[in-house]
Amino acid sequence: PGLLQGYNKLDFSAVALVLILTFCLCHSTKESSILNLIMTAFHIVFFGFIIIMGFCNGSVENLVKPTGLTPNGIRGIAEKASYSMAFQRIGWKWAGNIVGAGASLGIVASLLVAMLGQARYLCVIGRARLVPSWLSKVHPSTGTPLNATLFLGLCTASIALFTDLDIVIEIISIGTLLVFYLVANALIYRKYVLTSKNPPFPTLSFLFLITSCAIGFSISWKLEQQWWGLPLFGGIIMVVTAFFQYTVPCLGPPSEWSVPFMPWPAAVSIFLNVFLMTTLKMLSFQRFAIWGLLITLFYVLYGVHSTFEAEEMGMEMAVNEVPNPSIQLTKLEV
Repeated sequence: PGLLQGYNKLDFSAVALVLILTFCLCHSTKESSILNLIMTAFHIVFFGFIIIMGFCNGSVENLVKPTGLTPNGIRGIAEKASYSMAFQRIGWKWAGNIVGAGASLGIVASLLVAMLGQARYLCVIGRARLVPSWLSKVHPSTGTPLNATLFLGLCTASIALFTDLDIVIEIISIGTLLVFYLVANALIYRKYVLTSKNPPFPTLSFLFLITSCAIGFSISWKLEQQWWGLPLFGGIIMVVTAFFQYTVPCLGPPSEWSVPFMPWPAAVSIFLNVFLMTTLKMLSFQRFAIWGLLITLFYVLYGVHSTFEAEEMGMEMAVNEVPNPSIQLTKLEV
């Protein structure tokens, strides 16, 4: 209210929250962890409050009457604040406010942990010279990656100010699902491919078939009349996975880690990630493609050359630190 039309959609409260959390993370990691612990403890108390109040005001008839747990269906549940609305409808407005406060604390705690981890990731990437090295500098007194935290805080605040929440959620969803999809593919490839023993062609063919069948299953799911595609593509995925398991030898569990029942967990992960990605809007894929192109260009134009120069500098420093064997020999002779 009070702002011109269009400007009232700017989220200044989100910007203020992000900047406050950025200041906390810059000040001290220990104190930020204590703050997160306090908010998590309050969150657990709020969960207990909801459970206890639900038992006090609930009715066994809701479990046994013919209409079931959701008489109005899933769509009948209040989307914005179902628990708060439930308490308000029985006259407990104060309880609804408490639940809303607990949900808000949960959001703040999640944002704090996410910003804490992302700043550390960016600091490590800066040490590898994939991004400018000044992002890897740690403040001598606070022991925090100050530059990385400030940079991410300002970027996050800018996105929170101008961008609609639905757009951010969909882009994050695509990125997360794509990472899980790539990790599942890499897990199978590493488990079954060794150039000297197992050629990569059978494994790559298996991964291509699983992805293709998952796309076909997802398309059939969207086209409600094409129900025959669901058992067809689902059956092909199961048959191909079983055939791959018994025909392609496994290299054995590595010494550091292992996944049981391979390749089934990774195949299920590939299927689910592809299926979930197809539920997102096409416009979200276009936005993600633009960001991916920009990041790829940055890596090609800056990251590759920077890491190569850093590696050369490291090799030169290692050579300079090697003692001269002739000098050592002279000392021994003396």
